[in-house]
Amino acid sequence: MKILALGGCCNKSIQNYENAVYAAHNCGIKEAVEHIKDINQIMSYGVMFTPALVIDGKVVSTGRLLTVTQIEKLIKDRM
Repeated sequence: MKILALGGCCNKSIQNYENAVYAAHNCGIKEAVEHIKDINQIMSYGVMFTPALVIDGKVVSTGRLLTVTQIEKLIKDRM
């Protein structure tokens, strides 16, 4: 499972990435969560607002900080 945390210019984006790392670990995901900060890469997903989260190529959240529990649910829904 490939998880990307998009955004890096604000504290919410950084926290969203950290929450995604914890959630992936809690769900037994071995692959590292990638933190995408480059605006061109972010826009290639059609994302206009960060923080955002992409799981296996699908944008599952934009414009809001997710809790670890919320991210765990999104991961489990795609397993």
